[in-house]
Amino acid sequence: MSAGRVNTGAVQDTDAERVTLVTADDVRAAGARIAPYVRRTPLLRLPGERLWVKPENRQPTRSFKVRGAVHAVGRLAGRGVRHVIAQSSGNHAQAIAYAAAELGLRATVVLPDTAPELKVRAARRLGAEVVIVPPALREETCLALADRFGATVVGSDAFDVIAGHGSAGSEICLDLPDAGAVLVPVCNGGLLAGIAVAVKAAGPAIRVIGVEPELAADGAASFRSGTRTAWPVWLTYRTRADGLRAPVLGALAWEHIHRYVDDMLTVTEEAIGAAAGLLGRELGERAEPSGAVATAAYLTHRAELPPGPVVAIISGGNVATGTQTREELVRST
Repeated sequence: MSAGRVNTGAVQDTDAERVTLVTADDVRAAGARIAPYVRRTPLLRLPGERLWVKPENRQPTRSFKVRGAVHAVGRLAGRGVRHVIAQSSGNHAQAIAYAAAELGLRATVVLPDTAPELKVRAARRLGAEVVIVPPALREETCLALADRFGATVVGSDAFDVIAGHGSAGSEICLDLPDAGAVLVPVCNGGLLAGIAVAVKAAGPAIRVIGVEPELAADGAASFRSGTRTAWPVWLTYRTRADGLRAPVLGALAWEHIHRYVDDMLTVTEEAIGAAAGLLGRELGERAEPSGAVATAAYLTHRAELPPGPVVAIISGGNVATGTQTREELVRST
């Protein structure tokens, strides 16, 4: 998709941002560490199709984000950190809150004033202190509060977060080793980075493909140009997929993506809505718009995809279902 006359641009990465990449061994170690806190989600076949979906909406906070958050917060707790902070569109915030509560840390999360109210309430019920700011101020507010509180920032594409997310890719390869492609939703790229590391280590021939909404396709633009490219926040916030509105890929995630990822696809808002409806009707899976984009990519681009089974990640299912307690949030599927 073209951004038209919008002022998008390349991001200048410094040498300091080019750190050691996550390896398959890191992913395996992360999977073992987080096993007591996360669910090993199955693969479900869409009737009449060669598509299998991995329902990460069944995780304790109804999002894959818990994999990386538990791993990162657990590692920090082991080093003596007592207060963590993160900025998020919603699901990473809930995951950090959950991880901190499970591991006995204090958590503060910064959310945009456009975040769905159910995600704000969930973060609070899980025990986090919530700070609400305009979308463009999320990162600077998070850093300022970290300095004020002496808290440690947990970025959504931090090394340990990427390693934790990669555990989903390891599970896919164990359950469906003959997969032809894996479709992964993309926000700042942490999930795509981790899954790409795991999948390429287990099955180099499996194609790993990122998926974004057309209205927030900064990652696809980066992939096509070979340079990490930012879009204005007001532009990415047009999509209904609120969890995929990050204006630029994370620096560390990008290092993995341009090494290991095979392609990036985009989907329309209409396709996202249709995919969410289909997942509900055919499989009984509740997918938020962000969680439905990978299925939408299969439905839109299936003729272009490699032969063999295709796996799509349902990355989250945080859609309004009524008020829930903390215990219900962490135990329900």
